[in-house]
Amino acid sequence: MSGRVDVPYVGDERSLLLGWLDWHRETVHVKCAGLAESSAWRTPLPTPSLTSAAGLVSHLTAVESYWFEEIVAGLAVPAQWTAEDPDLEWRRRPGATLVGQLAAYRRQCDRSRALLADVDLGSVCLGRRHGAEVSVRWVLLHMIEETARHNGHLDAVRELVDGIVGE
Repeated sequence: MSGRVDVPYVGDERSLLLGWLDWHRETVHVKCAGLAESSAWRTPLPTPSLTSAAGLVSHLTAVESYWFEEIVAGLAVPAQWTAEDPDLEWRRRPGATLVGQLAAYRRQCDRSRALLADVDLGSVCLGRRHGAEVSVRWVLLHMIEETARHNGHLDAVRELVDGIVGE
C-alpha cells in the first residue's frame, strides 16, 4: 500500500510545495516496492552508468542531507562524495541493501522535514552554495525537481531490470 497522499489543488505556498515534495519522496518507495534485492543494484542503462534503483535511493538520501542539513540549516555533515569520486553516493557499500537504503532515505526525509518546520521559505539559508546565498524556497523547488527527475530514472531502471512499469 502506498503512503502517498494526493496534493490538494488549493492551498498556501508552503503546504503545496511541501506536499509535492512529500508526494515525490513517497513515490521513490512506491517505485521500489517489490523489487528483488538481486535486481536493486543492477545498472541496466546502455552507457557506463552507476544508475541502479538502490543507487538512486542512496543519491537522493545524500542530496536531502546536503541541501537541508548543510545548506538550509548550515550544519556540518559528512561528505557523501569526494573530488576523487564524485559518484561515491551511487556506489554500493559493503552490506548495503535496498531495504536499508529505503529506511535511510525515510529517516533523512524525516530529518529534512524537521529542519524545515519553522523556517520561512523566503529566508536565506544558513549555508552557502559555492559561496552564494540561497533561499529556502529555491532549495525546496530544487528538491521537488531533483526527486521528480530521479523518479523518472527509477521508472526506466525498474522497467529494464524486471519489466515493472508504474505511473
